[in-house]
Formats: sequence, structure tokens, C-alpha cells
Amino acid sequence: FRFLGHARRVLNSAAARRLMIVNFGAKLIHGALEGWWMFFDTFWALVFGFILSGAIQTFISRARMRRSLGSHDAKSIARASFFGMVSSSCSYAASALAKSIFSKGADFTASMVFMFASTNLVIELGFVLWILMGWQFAIAEFLGGAIMIILLTLTIPRLIPLSMVQSVRDPVDLMAGENETNEASLSSRLRSLTQWQNAAGYTIGDFTMMRFELVIGFLIAGLASYLIPQSAWNSLFLHGHGVLGTVENAVIGPFIAIISFVCSVGNVPLAAALWANGISFGGTISFIFADLISLPLIVIYRKYYGGALTLRLVALFWAVMSLSGLLTQGIFELFSLTPHRMNMTMTTHHWGANLTTVLNAIALILVGIVFWLHRHKREVSVEFAQDPICGMQVRISDAPAHTQVDGVDFYFCMPGCKEKFLQRTTI
Repeated sequence: FRFLGHARRVLNSAAARRLMIVNFGAKLIHGALEGWWMFFDTFWALVFGFILSGAIQTFISRARMRRSLGSHDAKSIARASFFGMVSSSCSYAASALAKSIFSKGADFTASMVFMFASTNLVIELGFVLWILMGWQFAIAEFLGGAIMIILLTLTIPRLIPLSMVQSVRDPVDLMAGENETNEASLSSRLRSLTQWQNAAGYTIGDFTMMRFELVIGFLIAGLASYLIPQSAWNSLFLHGHGVLGTVENAVIGPFIAIISFVCSVGNVPLAAALWANGISFGGTISFIFADLISLPLIVIYRKYYGGALTLRLVALFWAVMSLSGLLTQGIFELFSLTPHRMNMTMTTHHWGANLTTVLNAIALILVGIVFWLHRHKREVSVEFAQDPICGMQVRISDAPAHTQVDGVDFYFCMPGCKEKFLQRTTI
């Protein structure tokens, strides 16, 4: 009887383990499917946003941007915000471009504003926010982004010494910025098929660089909704503590962004999961803004600006992101615009006779046109090159990094890609 009792316990425990494994596998499948349907919901918005961004990057050159950002007065900050809004939404590319225009003569504060606008005020981010989380979040993105820009403009010149800024500016790059070729008129560029093919190259390059961020973001968001229990979220976010809980949520939002490694548009699905699981409205906004302080980007900042300046920047960015989230929440509460959590829809419009399917079909046609333009480019562009590591298109005249191997020039979207390229060529 002892033997039979022991055997029964072993069988029961084995059955329990199998049941746990089956349940876990089912949650993985459901989480992955949830991530897929979130991507399906936002596919058309991503395509439209990338195409528009690629066109604007082609017809507004970085040299023109740099010449307009020589100070941090109101006009320069407004121009930096606009140029950022119409630029790539990739956080890595934005940080590299900000460093490039700063090194070649732009004001440091204006360069940082450009970087923030490039990731927090871009069109595709607003589209994805509206679809996944509601119109309130899309409006909050632009309102909070404007607040962040004002805070950065006021604090960077006062909290970061000019001597520290000048010590990280490369005088060689500053001299390089003086040799600019005359650009063709905008009207003639708009009539050029080659320029539209260059725009297609920017679109494909931006997507190529962000593809992993997007996949990881949607996958993590889907899995988080099934694998992380509600109790875990409740222990992370303070509830029922009034102002203390609101502040804690806004402060912890950027911390989650740091350790999640997800940035750019890819952090919106995760923001939707955080909002659905209890983080405050202001905390969600601060998390969305914090794509520029994910851990890989902090490492990049250290390479660009050194350890001392990076520490100040990260601390300042964190404070500005949290404060902007709090102020945005306060404004929305003042006008009774804060969304109700029960009405926040992470709903997915599956394939069928609905508007999402129609828009996705149109987006697929546009993707085909963009690929055709890119693949059937007859002329070899003397203005653009392709990063051999990440595939992003860069403008030769102001590429963030450049090297020459066996007499052949290579251009890169950021120094990190150049380092990887040199490592490969020396193996």
C-alpha cells in the first residue's frame, strides 16, 4: 500500500507538471497571437508613417537643418522640433543624427530637442497610439512632447556647463560642416523620379533598422498580457496613495523603459500592456517618452559624450520625462479628458470585412510600390549611401560615421554600425 501510495503521488505530480507545461505553452501561443493582432491593427499606420517620413527626409536635408540650429532661441527650438517631427522615429538613428548635427555646428540644446522630437512627436507614433490606446494618448503624446521640449530648453543650458558641452564637440566635424554643395530647388527635386526612389530607400532603411524593435515590442506586449499576473503589476505600481502613487508611477515608467530594451514605436504595445495592468495615465506617458533612455542608448551616449555628461543627460532626461508625464496627466484631469481604463481597448480587428483590413490592403499596395521604386533604381545616387550593417539609407554629405576600406568609401547611420563593420572586415 505504501508503494501504491507513493506511485499515485508520483503520477499526480507528473500529471500536474504536464498540465503546467501545457498551460504555459497555451499562454505563450495566446500571447504571441495577441502581439500579432496588435501588429495587424497598426500595420497600415506604420506603413503610412514610414513612407511620409522617408519622403520628408529626402526633400529636407540635414545640412539645411544644421544651418538652422545654431542657437537655442525660440526660433531655433521651433525649427529643431519641426525637423525632428519629420525625421526618422528610430531612437538609435535620432541619437546619431543629433550627435552629428551638434558636432558640425548646431547648438547642443537644439540638438537634444531635435532628438526628442524625432522619437516622441513623429507621425507613426501618433497613429499607433491612437489605434492601440485611444485618441487621448495620441493627443497626450504631442502635448507632453511640447512640455518636454520647453523643459529641456529651460534646463539644459542651466544644468549642463558650456565647458562640458564644448569638450565633447569634435572640431574636425565642425570644419567639415562648412563644405556644403548647392542643393537643387525643392520643386525640381519633387519632379525627379530619382528623388522619390531615394525616398523609398529612406522608408525601407528606417523599417530595416527598426524591425527588431517592432517585433520585440509587439511580442513582449502580447506575452506580458498573458504571462504576468495582475498581482505582479499591482505590487509594482502604487494605487490608492493619492499624489504619492501618481508620482511613483511617473518615476517608475522610465525605469521600466530602461530595463525593457524596447524603444521607438516598438514601446507603444508595451505601454498599452502597462496601462491595461494598472500604471497611471501620467506613468504611461512618461514610459512612452522614455524610449531615449533605454539601456542600449545609454551605452551609446557614453561613447558619444563621455561618462560625466551622459550621467547628467540621463538624470535630466529621466526627470523631464517624469515631470512631463505628471503635467500632462494634470492637464487632462483638469479638463476631464483622462481615459477610463475600462474603455481603453487593446482590441484587435481580426481579418474580415472591416476598415482595418481595407487600410492594411492599401498599405500592402503602397509597400509594393515602395519596393519597386527601390529595386528599380537605375541611377547610382551620388547623394545617398546605404549603411552596410543595418541597411539604413544615409546622406553622404552628413553621415554620422564614415570609413574607407581598400579605397572604397562606406557610410553609416551611427558610429556603432561603423564599429561592427570594422570588426567584420578585420576578422
